[in-house]
Amino acid sequence: MKRSVVGRTNVSVTEVGLGAAPLGNLGGALDGATAAAVVDAAWAAGVRYFDTAPHYGVGLSETRLGDALRGRPRGEYTVSTKVGRLLVDDPEAPTAGEGFVGTPARRRVLDYSRDGVRRSLAASLDRLGLDRVDIVLIHDPDAHWAQAVGEAYPALAELRDQGVVGAIGVGMNQSAMPARFVAETDLDCVMLAGRYTLLDRSGADLLDLCARRGVSVLGAGVYNSGLLADPRPGATYDYAPADQALLARALRLREVCAAHGVPLRAAALRFVAAHPAVATIVVGARDAAQIADTVALAASEIPARLWAELDAVQA
Repeated sequence: MKRSVVGRTNVSVTEVGLGAAPLGNLGGALDGATAAAVVDAAWAAGVRYFDTAPHYGVGLSETRLGDALRGRPRGEYTVSTKVGRLLVDDPEAPTAGEGFVGTPARRRVLDYSRDGVRRSLAASLDRLGLDRVDIVLIHDPDAHWAQAVGEAYPALAELRDQGVVGAIGVGMNQSAMPARFVAETDLDCVMLAGRYTLLDRSGADLLDLCARRGVSVLGAGVYNSGLLADPRPGATYDYAPADQALLARALRLREVCAAHGVPLRAAALRFVAAHPAVATIVVGARDAAQIADTVALAASEIPARLWAELDAVQA
């Protein structure tokens, strides 16, 4: 599978990456064997980029991903994780919340301080069972700009300068604050979730800025949490039930794609991947078949005329 270099670093990512939030029981419980099978199937399909975070299942995703990667050649794959949430063991913590179920008894504590970054990364390495991660992202600092830019970013830049991590960036579900980071700091990459898709192109200006600045985009949330994968009543958009207007648009997009013999999922993947700033599309999977399907669809040829018709639906 084709690989792209992240920013101006020596870190590379495959054109499809596995998002490991489902391994942390996002949206429903997975057993350990199924989680391992997802990673095995991704590997067999050529995926060599894996993204996780402490937030995903309060550490469960990192633990399961590390277990599944153990024994594979470390030089062959790239791992990203995130900082901004410290995990604290607490026997009274709920085992479900924020979309995750069946999780360890831990609490999330928001912390974008210099010390918090270092502690978070050390704990992630322990859960992953690795001596390094390749990419570290500041995770969801929406209400914490001052501390994130004043402490978390300098701490990561220092770790990058020391060679402890290969690339640094920010991962968010909005485009305005990442644009500030790109304009005011020296990031290597941005993970943008759900804001540049067939249904929501609000992040287009950010992607154009990244292209001009040589910052790579790790495209996530390409299905807007499900609606673009399977538009139907009850489907979710950004992890909440989609309203009727959004569902109608998604159904129309599917009709247009079907007229060209293209699955909507394929168009959703290729739309994000086609932007010159995008180095990889990061997609989660709940079973081995889903990730194999994603990799196959990501290689689909899309007729040029289809894009104009999809643009008309968006308008």
